[in-house]
Amino acid sequence: MRLLRCGADGVLVEVSSGREVEAVRRAVRDVAGVVEVVPAARTVLVVGGGAGVRAVLADLDPSDVDEAPAREVVLPVVYDGPDLDLVAATAGITADEVVRLHVEARYRVAFCGFAPGFAYLTGLPDVLHQARLETPRTKVPRGAVGIAGEYTAAYPRATPGGWRLIGRTDAPLFDPDGRAPALLTPGDHVRFEVV
Repeated sequence: MRLLRCGADGVLVEVSSGREVEAVRRAVRDVAGVVEVVPAARTVLVVGGGAGVRAVLADLDPSDVDEAPAREVVLPVVYDGPDLDLVAATAGITADEVVRLHVEARYRVAFCGFAPGFAYLTGLPDVLHQARLETPRTKVPRGAVGIAGEYTAAYPRATPGGWRLIGRTDAPLFDPDGRAPALLTPGDHVRFEVV
């Protein structure tokens, strides 16, 4: 774990895995004075908390993290994405097996980014890990469910994107006028359900 000063009252914590990101996020989120915790793929930005944050991190073994209770969100999905057959061919399985594996897996929101409400979900079965498209689409429709690398996600709004699309959901992933604009937040557990 490496700590880098970030601004007047922030620290960027570099770790070596998503699991360690989760350990750091949980360890610092309730420290007095912390005003923001922003996890990413291999870093956590912590704003505020000063010496309290540094003390917690000094005692933390980020490789020792257990599964914490979390809110579970179910996303209903129609599996008819334009890249479903490509994902199946790349994985060497059928499209039905892709759907079965995607639905049976249990996911956790590792971090959010790219667009408001866009949540990167870990827990994708290894056989479904896929490269991004060689040529990204200029417009991915809102609600598209995709796969890229070790992650799966649903697009909260129409944007360009290079993920391989396997389905679509009507779940309200982001509502800027909502009390909690983003449906998914780091630490949430997520299941996909066939509709």
